[in-house]
Amino acid sequence: MLPDRVFIAGLRVDTVIGVYDWEREIRQSVVIDLEMRCDCARAAESDSVSDTLDYKAIGKRIIAFVEASEFHLVEALAHRLAETLVAEFDIGWLRLKVDKEGALRGARGVGVIVERGKSAASARGGSRQGAAA
Repeated sequence: MLPDRVFIAGLRVDTVIGVYDWEREIRQSVVIDLEMRCDCARAAESDSVSDTLDYKAIGKRIIAFVEASEFHLVEALAHRLAETLVAEFDIGWLRLKVDKEGALRGARGVGVIVERGKSAASARGGSRQGAAA
């Protein structure tokens, strides 16, 4: 298990998300936090982005995926996004938090945290399934 991590924190993206009819007609913000294990030693030595996880490219993919999605549940959004990132960026392990702020009165946020990796995807027969967004 690699101790180093690359992260993206507080990435706000607008999307269609929710189970109620009125939620299907508007765009709401979700906030994405992502943590990915990697070996930063090679990148530290080379000082080259090609030797690490490119958080700019990953961030752009997150934005494109989430903006194009129309899930009912944050659970579905988080699962499909995590599987897509693992497959497309060859990420060995990640922790993804999807926060639907304002979904519960009195709470700063609600949502889900999922952890995914190559071994979990392989055990389910691949990670590309359903990642077309």
